[in-house]
Amino acid sequence: MTEVLERIEKQGDFLAETGPECEALGRLTDEVADRLRWTGVTRMLQPTEFGGDEVHPVEFFEAVLAVGAKSGAAGWVSSVVGVHPWEMAMCDHDLQQTVWGEDPDTWIASPYAPMGRARPEGDGWLLSGRWSFSSGTDHCQWIFLGGMVTDADGVVSDPARAMRHFILPRSDYEIVQDSWDVIGLEGTGSKDIVIKDAYISPDRLVDPQALPMAELRRANPLYRMPFPTMFSGAITAGTLAIAEGALNAFVEHTRERVDARGAAVASSPHQLAVLGAASADIAASRLQFLNDINRVYEAGTKDALTPALRLEVRRNQVRSVRRAVDAVDELFMHAGGGALRRDAPFQRFWRDIHAAMNHINNAAELTYEGYGLQLFGQPVPAGVRY
Repeated sequence: MTEVLERIEKQGDFLAETGPECEALGRLTDEVADRLRWTGVTRMLQPTEFGGDEVHPVEFFEAVLAVGAKSGAAGWVSSVVGVHPWEMAMCDHDLQQTVWGEDPDTWIASPYAPMGRARPEGDGWLLSGRWSFSSGTDHCQWIFLGGMVTDADGVVSDPARAMRHFILPRSDYEIVQDSWDVIGLEGTGSKDIVIKDAYISPDRLVDPQALPMAELRRANPLYRMPFPTMFSGAITAGTLAIAEGALNAFVEHTRERVDARGAAVASSPHQLAVLGAASADIAASRLQFLNDINRVYEAGTKDALTPALRLEVRRNQVRSVRRAVDAVDELFMHAGGGALRRDAPFQRFWRDIHAAMNHINNAAELTYEGYGLQLFGQPVPAGVRY
C-alpha cells in the first residue's frame, strides 16, 4: 500500500461521516479539503521539483477510488483537481513556479469546455465568458478554462484549430456562488465561473495538443499519456469510486436489515444473487479501467500509442461506467424503502452516480461510434475525444 493510500485509509471514517455536511453546504468543507491535501492525493501527478510525486497514473486513480468509495463528492474533487497538475507540469516553467513555488498544495480548477472567447490585445488576449461545472473551485487559487481564440472582431475562423486552455489566478475570475443547485454530486461545489475581459499573457495560453514543456517531460512516461485519456480517466475514476461506495453502502444497509416477516435479508438467496452479480460487475469495471491505463502507459514508454488503442480505451471507459451504474441501480432496486431515507448513505451514492453520468466524458454513444468507424477504416468524428 502506498503512503497516500495509507493516509486516505486513516481519513476514511472522517470522509464518510462528513459526506452529508458537504452535501448540505454545496461544496467540500474547508476541513475536508485540508485533509485531502494532507493525504497527498492531489499532488500525485505533480512534478517532484514542485513537491509532487510523479507517480504511475494507476497509483493516482487507485487513490481516487479509495477516496470516492468513502465520499463521492470528495473522490470527484480529488480526481478532477488532482489531474490538473499533470497538465500544469507541461506548461510554462515560470508559470509553474508562480503557481506552486510558495505552496505546492495550491489547487487548480477547470472546466475545459470551450465556453470562452479570447480576442487579441497587445501581446496577449482578452478573455470573456461563463463556464459551468467548476468542481472544487472554492478551494482553488488557479484555474484552467477552455475557450476559442478569435480575430479582432471576435470571429472564430476555424473552430477546429482555435481551441485553447487559458490559465488564470483567482483574482481574475468570479465564482457564481448560487449556481450549483443540483440533485447529485452536491458536495463537489461545481459552480459557474464568469470572466469579463481578463488579460491573458502568452505564457498563460496553451494548446492542449502541444503543451510547451511536453517534450522536456518525456523522460517520465507519465507525461506521455494522452490528454483525453487522463482527463476522461479522472471522470471514469470519480464515477467508479461512487459505484464502489454504493456497493459498500448496500452491504452495510443489508447487514442489519430484516424483511416484513422478521427474517434476515442477508440470508435471502435472491438478495445474495443480486449482490454477487453487482459486486462482480463493479469489480470488473475497476479492473478493466486500471488495466487500460496500464496499457496506455506501457505503450507510451515504447512510443507505440495508436489511435486504435486510444479509442479502444475510451470505449472501455464509458462501458465500464455504464456497467457499474447498472449494477448500482440493481442494488438500489433491491435495497428496500429504508434506502430512500436522507440519513441512508446509499441514496446519496445513488444520486451522485447518476449525476456523474451526465458528464460528457461518460456519454457512451459518440465514443462507440468513433470506435466502430475507426475499426472499419472510416474517419472519426471531430467530437470524439481520444
